[in-house]
Amino acid sequence: MPLPTYDSLAKAIDDLAGEKYFLKTNSIQNRGCLEAEEEGLNAIAATGTIGTVRLFGKGVDPQKGIAFLLMERIEPSMPKADTWRVMGHEFAALHNADAAQFVQGGRYGFVHDNYIGASRQINTPKDKWVDFFRECRLEPQIKMAEHAFSPSVLKQVISLLDRLDDYLSEPAAPSLLHGDMWGGNHLVKKDGKVILIDPAAYVGHAEADLAMTQMFQPMHRDFYEGYFEINPRMDGYEDRREIYNLYHMLNHYNLFGGSYLTSAYHTIAYYA
Repeated sequence: MPLPTYDSLAKAIDDLAGEKYFLKTNSIQNRGCLEAEEEGLNAIAATGTIGTVRLFGKGVDPQKGIAFLLMERIEPSMPKADTWRVMGHEFAALHNADAAQFVQGGRYGFVHDNYIGASRQINTPKDKWVDFFRECRLEPQIKMAEHAFSPSVLKQVISLLDRLDDYLSEPAAPSLLHGDMWGGNHLVKKDGKVILIDPAAYVGHAEADLAMTQMFQPMHRDFYEGYFEINPRMDGYEDRREIYNLYHMLNHYNLFGGSYLTSAYHTIAYYA
């Protein structure tokens, strides 16, 4: 079945019967970003654990050269007294859901490669979490950034990659991750419930998701209290956290440049 164009999407909009909607667009050449977003949202929704933005339609318009997703429009609202604790419970439930259906041929990865921002995110299935994080997360970002590394920093990078097993361990079970869980990728609805947007979903270690919530501006303390009520904090998590966030530091540098490289240097030097 051909994908709808803008004109054929008009009926879908009429059928929304008063629903508020948001049309997200990208170039046809980058339609894979929107397709990956849809796939990630559908995966998270399939767990039945935490809210996601609803999707109404998708398509391309060759004449305009764009691809699009039609989704519900969320009017951001103030959190209620229990919003963040409930979100912590739901986020823990997401990480506890059976993730086997989202990856084939291994325990970690995803059904397809997708995107972290505008960067390609490699999701080749692996049986060991440390192998997956080394080969599919750190190594691709390091390769993109290596032009900015001095010989001494490259030596530290090699040391860190070689010693990754000393820092990271296998989780009790693989988890479906949002994958890009910084503070801008969730919204509070009028009823106080939180929904997730813009995932870079894959199956990995729950700690990697949790670490990113603390990378920029941490979530409200009630979120963490709620999360750890369901999934108790693992010993040594704070010692591992910045290794997980190194992936995002390098990706931000590769996308935007600037001071993210300095932050990556500090993390590499600390662990190497």
